[in-house]
Amino acid sequence: QVQLLESGGGLVQAGGSLRLSCVASGRTFTDYAMAWFRQVPGKERLFVAGISWSGGKTYYSDSVKGRFTISRINVKNTVFLQMNSLKPEDTAVYYCAAGYGSGSYRNPSEYDYWGPGTQVTVSS
Repeated sequence: QVQLLESGGGLVQAGGSLRLSCVASGRTFTDYAMAWFRQVPGKERLFVAGISWSGGKTYYSDSVKGRFTISRINVKNTVFLQMNSLKPEDTAVYYCAAGYGSGSYRNPSEYDYWGPGTQVTVSS
């Protein structure tokens, strides 16, 4: 079992920045690829960014590429999502996920463990 806990969400004006963190506990952190997804009420959970176990490979959705950066510090069991140039359409609950990274990284079904989520609200 892996437990994930996100933090760093909040309210920010358009054009601002936030940094989300996700701390993992339980099994060996480096066994897992990590990802961030987001979801708004009534819609499906969407891929935002993913990172391989070593941090050597990163993946982004087209909607955040160039604005968001995913990173991880394995000795701290933590993955980050730096979000810059935020837009109102980035408003969502952001979820951290852990999986074995054997697929595209973009499908929620590839991930076995999820955090409870953190709300990000971007005002216009």
